[in-house]
Amino acid sequence: MAVKIEKNWKEALNGEFEKPYFRTLAKFVKEEYSFGTVYPSPKLVFNAFDSCPFDKVKVVILGQDPYHGQNQAHGLAFSVRDSVEIPPSLINIYKEIEDDLGIKPPKSGNLTRWTKQGVLLLNATLTVRANLAGSHQKKGWEEFTDAAITALSEKKKNLVFMLWGSYAQNKGEVINKSRHLVLEAPHPSPLSASRGFFGCRHFSACNLYLIMHGKEPIEW
Repeated sequence: MAVKIEKNWKEALNGEFEKPYFRTLAKFVKEEYSFGTVYPSPKLVFNAFDSCPFDKVKVVILGQDPYHGQNQAHGLAFSVRDSVEIPPSLINIYKEIEDDLGIKPPKSGNLTRWTKQGVLLLNATLTVRANLAGSHQKKGWEEFTDAAITALSEKKKNLVFMLWGSYAQNKGEVINKSRHLVLEAPHPSPLSASRGFFGCRHFSACNLYLIMHGKEPIEW
């Protein structure tokens, strides 16, 4: 199956696109786009991979679903387009970065600047129907993104995985913790951030680990 995705990712996920589940998934997603509004736009479905090539990945932040509101989702977990109101979870992420590293929050919620430094912002599900959260869950995306996480765990060394909330932590069970740093905390949502996301210091811990392994730290 011809899938347009960054070449090194295509190599790392070799064979995944020919599996029956992915063919079924691709048919479902194509039909969804033809019948109604789906986010993100088709060309941005694999934006997380395209903006952070496999060989450049240093950090992985796992999300769950794309944003389902108009003009929000652009294929990166927790990120929104420029000029779009910053969502509550990202506001809390910025707050923790400020408390941890003293960096003032930017006015934009577009996290592309992170991906260009090697931060993979990966949602478990890569598409969603407009205004219907979770509508594309359990259609095959989770199996595909599990394969991506497994490839990173097995083929790379000394990555930092940030797993926020039980969903991300369960999804991260395939990660080899002897090869990588796995940081866990409650989700940054306003419903749970005060239960341990605030004060987790993941951003400084991540940079310290990268420096220890001869990698450039992230400018959060």
